[in-house]
Amino acid sequence: MTAKNPLKALWDFIAEPLLTLGLVFISTTAIAQPFYVPSGSMQPTIAIGDAMIGNKFAYGWSRWSLPFGLGPASDRRLLGRLPARGDVVIFRKPGDIKTTLVKRVIGLPGDRIQMREGLLYINEVPVKLEAAGMGQAESESGDTEQARRFIETLPGGVRHPILKLRQYGMLDDTQVFAVPAGHLFMMGDNRDNSSDSRDPEGGVGFVPVENLMAKAEITIGSYDFLNAKGPATWPGMVRFERFFRAI
Repeated sequence: MTAKNPLKALWDFIAEPLLTLGLVFISTTAIAQPFYVPSGSMQPTIAIGDAMIGNKFAYGWSRWSLPFGLGPASDRRLLGRLPARGDVVIFRKPGDIKTTLVKRVIGLPGDRIQMREGLLYINEVPVKLEAAGMGQAESESGDTEQARRFIETLPGGVRHPILKLRQYGMLDDTQVFAVPAGHLFMMGDNRDNSSDSRDPEGGVGFVPVENLMAKAEITIGSYDFLNAKGPATWPGMVRFERFFRAI
């Protein structure tokens, strides 16, 4: 019997695991990536505890498409495309790149955005807002609160629900924000519980296009961990109605 070359034997041993790791790296870098939502700023569209899949190629690729941002800083994206107004986008927080956020694109480069008495204005035109009854907003402590529910229709026709916890929220009246080139204006659908572009000092401010990671496409599961009080309650906290929902 001929002795097997030790290098060939080592390669045969590690080739399959390496190929598997390579495919996982390529898929999560270039195609899609799972994300988990720990906060309620995008309720009712996205709930605390939702697991979602982000489309990594929707807007092209930047260094934040790579694990740990392992790439050169650049204001250009490979095969880059701007999001459409109304897209729900996952991105790195400006000034705190360790934090990943998910918000809705409200303003594109060149737009002028303002809040007046809780109503959104885009380029001086008020956005259509329709009352849609009441909803429930969940806090990070697991408590729920009644909220007014509205349907907002953005320029271009995207319709989406928003929640209003208070008649006069802290960010219901703002200055006019002129969105600079290469940046986006983001807002959460839970309007009174969202730190976003309406608060440039303590919130998010304008988001550089470079910081985009993925387009939120679908929830693949949801678990209400905030109200899981013990092992006996754990199975009942799975929200099957939120599985495989388009965002």
